[in-house]
Amino acid sequence: MRVVVAGATGLIGSRTVARLRDHGVDVVPVSRRDGVDVSTGQGLDRALRAAEVVVDVTDAPTRRQEAGTAFFTTATGNLLKAAAAAGVEHYVALSVVGADRVGSGYFRAKAAQEDLVRHTTVPYSVVRATPFYESVEAAATAGTRPDGVHVPSLLLRPVSSDDVAAAVAHVAVGPPLFGVLEAAGPDELRFEDFTTELLTSLGRPGPVIADAQAPFFGAVLEERALLPGPDAHLGHHTFAQWLKSR
Repeated sequence: MRVVVAGATGLIGSRTVARLRDHGVDVVPVSRRDGVDVSTGQGLDRALRAAEVVVDVTDAPTRRQEAGTAFFTTATGNLLKAAAAAGVEHYVALSVVGADRVGSGYFRAKAAQEDLVRHTTVPYSVVRATPFYESVEAAATAGTRPDGVHVPSLLLRPVSSDDVAAAVAHVAVGPPLFGVLEAAGPDELRFEDFTTELLTSLGRPGPVIADAQAPFFGAVLEERALLPGPDAHLGHHTFAQWLKSR
């Protein structure tokens, strides 16, 4: 099996490449450093030659809705066109839990990407992940104010990037789902509790404030908006394990 991974140098992409190699498949990582630009389509025809599977773990350079939508519709559109021309048998796209029900911010951009994938002629699978542990850290930094750290008032099952990569690789070597697999972490806690643990581990204890108006990925969300469904694939790496491994 020959698998092309677009976005291979990113947080999830590099781990997905390693996981796929553990499965014993022929992996072709593609990125700009390899002379492939998904935004323009440069090098895609050559990169996808003889590929059976394409894994799309590209990510937009911003969480803003307009710019993110422009990136995903262009990049995924170029990838899908090249995949169809190359006779690819399975297209796997990484998305986010909430893309189907949050109508703003980064989630809207991901919904636009999913729509392209669902309407392609190439058999497909979508893996929707809950927020990565790294996203909790980013939100804690972005939410720092004079009175404390403001974070969204959310229930979450954040997931390790390693577990997401494992889920993507597992789907890639299997038959197309023609649907969605959700990947989530093993722990369900409130966002402010994760943030408190993180800041304490960094030696930065202080007030953490659950703010219902604090945005996450460019959207103001309801409390349970990012929880996965009951059939989600749960990873093995807990938040405590991730903290120790940082």
